[in-house]
Order: sequence, then C-alpha cells, then structure tokens
Amino acid sequence: MCGRYSIYDAMDDYLRHLAADRTVINGYDHERINRYNVAPSTRVELIRQTADGLRVDRVKWGWAPFWAKGKRPDPINARAETVMTGKFFKALWPVGRALAPANGWFEWIPDPADPKRKQPYYITAANNEPLFFAALAEVHGGIEPDDRDGFVIITAAADEGMVDIHDRKPLVLNPDLAREWMAPTTTAERAEEIARDGCRPAADFKWHAVSKLVGNVRNQGPELIEPVPLPFSE
Repeated sequence: MCGRYSIYDAMDDYLRHLAADRTVINGYDHERINRYNVAPSTRVELIRQTADGLRVDRVKWGWAPFWAKGKRPDPINARAETVMTGKFFKALWPVGRALAPANGWFEWIPDPADPKRKQPYYITAANNEPLFFAALAEVHGGIEPDDRDGFVIITAAADEGMVDIHDRKPLVLNPDLAREWMAPTTTAERAEEIARDGCRPAADFKWHAVSKLVGNVRNQGPELIEPVPLPFSE
C-alpha cells in the first residue's frame, strides 16, 4: 500500500455505517472532512472504542516505539503477517486496535516502457460505501496532542486482479468485523484471525487512473479522485 488515502465525508457518515447505535463520548466535527490526499505524518480522524463508548480522535499517521524514534521516518503501515509477533509493534498489539475510516486509497503503477514513470490509481469500494482500515494506535488523553501519539494501518497481501495494482492492500474490514476488531472484549487470538483472514476480497473494490497531481501533498481537492485517460497501455 502506498502512502496516501482519502477521507472526505462527514464523520457521522462513517459512524452510521459502523455503529449507529453506539455513543461517541468525545466531541468531533460534524462537517465534511474533505481530505482527498491524506499524507504520512499528518493528523487525521481515527475511531477507537473504550469501555465507555467510541472516541473520534485526530491522530498522526505514523508511529514508532520510543527506542526507534529519530532513526528513520515513523512507519505508516504494519504487515498483517508479522505485526503480532515482531518486536517493533509489541507496544500496540493487541491493545491498540483502532479503525481508520476512509473512502479510498492510492497506488502508483510503473510504466511498462519506463519504470521511472508511474501512474497513480484510486481504489474504492465497488458499492461506494465507506471503508474501514484496521489500524493500531497509541493515543494519550489530554487537550493538547501528545508527541507519542500515532497510528499505523495494517496491510495484507493483495488478491486476484488487485495484484496488478499493488502486491499489498490495506486490511479493509466490513462493518461487522470492524466493530469486532476494535471491541475491547475481542481476544488477541480472535483479533489475529481477523488480521489474517478478514480482509475484504478484490471483488469488493473498483479502481481507475487519476491525475498525477495527487503526488503533491498540497493538492487536496475532489479532482484528485476523478478518472483520467491512461497515458500508456497496461
């Protein structure tokens, strides 16, 4: 999975698909989010569940344990195959389970004639409904953001035709599994099963080429997800 995604609806829309009957215990903005080009290291909406209800927090995309800070950019993704057993994410697994709501994500495909040229694609749900990326997060309470806060999106191996776009994809969960993923009562063993087997299949998605303007993090408008003609044959 490459490092960009979109989240542009109002948070109420994501919550309605996820858990309309659950109380959100902290305040959040009810306006449209309108972020079509979320980049690493920026703060973006994340959904977590506590014993008292759901929380919506704006958390930095990217996380590293304290002993790895400053050695390299904070990772933004964690592989589903190793996140439970590796040392790096030990502080987050399994207690830091969260959801990153989204509308779609971007991947870049090299030009067969010139690998240095890459064409961005936008991938979204075939039914146009919101997506829920399985995530792991460290979030501390308080009015001011904490430097320790951050999250990573879990990725899984791509399947079927999506391999042509990229060999990895976000661990996208349907709403039922998304609720189970973030529930405090879900055991580590069950969370591992969801991470291993719960990703929605390629048939649930559609994709199209988009403008290379998405490569510039300053560009944020809806034109970034509109289809464009392919500049080269696949």
